Amino acid sequence: MDHDTPASFSSPANPQPPPLSHAPQPPPPARPEAPPPGRDPSPRRGKGTGAGWKIATILLAGFLVLSLLGNFLSAMFSGFSAGSPGPMKTGPHFQEMVLEDNDARDKFAVISVEGVISGQAFDPSGYNLVNFIEDQLELCAEDERVRAVLLKVDSPGGEVLASDEIYRLIERFQDATGKPVVASMGSLAASGGYYISAPCRWIVANELTITGSIGVIMSGYNWRGLMDKVGVQPMVFKSGDMKDMLSPSKRPEEVSAEEKALVQGMVNETFERFKTVVREGRAQAALRNGTDGQTLVEGWEEFADGRIISGKEAHRLGFVDELGNFETAVERALEITGLPAANLIAYRQPFRLGMLFRLLGESEGRATQTQTVKLDLGLDLPRLEVGRLYFLPPHFAR
Repeated sequence: MDHDTPASFSSPANPQPPPLSHAPQPPPPARPEAPPPGRDPSPRRGKGTGAGWKIATILLAGFLVLSLLGNFLSAMFSGFSAGSPGPMKTGPHFQEMVLEDNDARDKFAVISVEGVISGQAFDPSGYNLVNFIEDQLELCAEDERVRAVLLKVDSPGGEVLASDEIYRLIERFQDATGKPVVASMGSLAASGGYYISAPCRWIVANELTITGSIGVIMSGYNWRGLMDKVGVQPMVFKSGDMKDMLSPSKRPEEVSAEEKALVQGMVNETFERFKTVVREGRAQAALRNGTDGQTLVEGWEEFADGRIISGKEAHRLGFVDELGNFETAVERALEITGLPAANLIAYRQPFRLGMLFRLLGESEGRATQTQTVKLDLGLDLPRLEVGRLYFLPPHFAR
C-alpha cells in the first residue's frame, strides 16, 4: 500500500454527488393531492347538460318546422279553392270545445262578446270581431245538432257600424234557421252591448248588471288654445267650407252653426236607428215568446237618454225578459227548444306555434303597415277616434 496517496472515500457503489452550483434550479413538480376517500378524482360534468340542450334544440326546431309547414298548407287550402278566381276570406280555424258535457245529443253554442265592440282588424288578413261572430253563427247554422245559441255579453258597447252589423247577423240567423239566440248579460251590457242583445229571442240579466245607456256619442279634443300659447299656427287649404269639420285646430268661435247642426243631425239620425232596433227587437221577441217575456212599457223612450240602469230596472221597463245568470239562460234555452238536456260547446281557435313567434315582436302586416303587440292589463279605457260614432256610456269618451 502506498502511504503517499491520500485515502479516498468514494467507491463505485456510492458515487460522489456533483459539486454545488449557484445557478437557480427549477422547483420540483408539485405532487397532486390525493383525493378524499370515496371521491372520483376525474373531473365531473353536469348530468345530461349537453345532451339536454341538444334534445331541447332539436325538439324546438322540429316544432317550428311542423308549425311553418302546417301554416303553409293551411293557407293554401283555406285561402284558395278549386275553380275560384282568387283568395277567399281567411280567418281562424275553429275547433269545437265541450264546455259542459250533459250526455246529450243536442248542443247549445256559447258565443262571447267581451270588451269594446270594434270593426278594426286584429290580424293582417283584415279579420275582425264581426267576421269572428259571423263565422261562428255559420257553424251553428250548418250543424243540425246545435239547437240554440247563448250570447254572453260583457261589453260597454263600441263602434256604431260594428254593433249594427252584429245585430243584423243575429237577426238573420234567427230568421233563417229558426234557432233561438238567448242573451246572457254579464256585469256590463250597456249601449252597444245592449244594441246587439236587442234582436235576441230572450234576454237574461242579473239584477246588478249595468245596462241601458241607449244613445250615441261623438267626441274629440280642441287644442287650438295650446297651439296659440306655444306659437304654432295651423295652415289649412280646403276645397269647401265643411272640409275641416271637427278639426281640433279650429278656434271654438270658428265652428259655424251649420257645422254644429250637421254633426248633431248625424248623431240624432244614428240615435233614431238605435231606438228602432230596440223597438223592433223587443216586439219580435214578444211575438215569439207570447206572454212569457217582457214587453216595453209605455214611455220607455224617456229612459233612452243615455242613462245607465240596473238589470232590475231594465226588467221593469221591459228591456230584458228575465233576471238571473248564465245558468238561467241555459234553462230558458232548454225550455224554448223543448229539450231535456243539451251539451254546451264553444268554438275556439287552436293554438299554433307560429302564433307564439308572432307575439315576440312586430309582424309584417299589409304592404306598408306593421302591427305592434300591446299588453292590455285592463287599466286603460278605450280611446275614441275623432270622427267616429259610438254606442258607449259617456264616461268612456276621452
